[in-house]
Amino acid sequence: MNQFENFMENIYKIIWSDEALFNLKSIIEYLENRWTEREIKKFVFLLDNQLRLIQINPLLFPISKISTGLRNSVLTKQVSIYYRIFENEIHLITLFDNRQNPKKLKNK
Repeated sequence: MNQFENFMENIYKIIWSDEALFNLKSIIEYLENRWTEREIKKFVFLLDNQLRLIQINPLLFPISKISTGLRNSVLTKQVSIYYRIFENEIHLITLFDNRQNPKKLKNK
């Protein structure tokens, strides 16, 4: 087995929750209505890069104090990615608007 094959074995599969997909759609719609295509591409680029980091090293980001086992990756000052690790999968729980009350995450 070469180094690339070994590396590929360590990449976790990302599973999107319905809530995370809904949040992503809402964020994109908001950006489409208020910002330029350039900002939308920048957001998508940031999200893609952050998800790759999570896939490669899911322990990179801290466990949230809000809910057991929930990890928090700040994407932008407005949006954080909350996820859980299950064996070889990353479950994206939500893309959270940081301006909201974090108590909304308690039951996630």
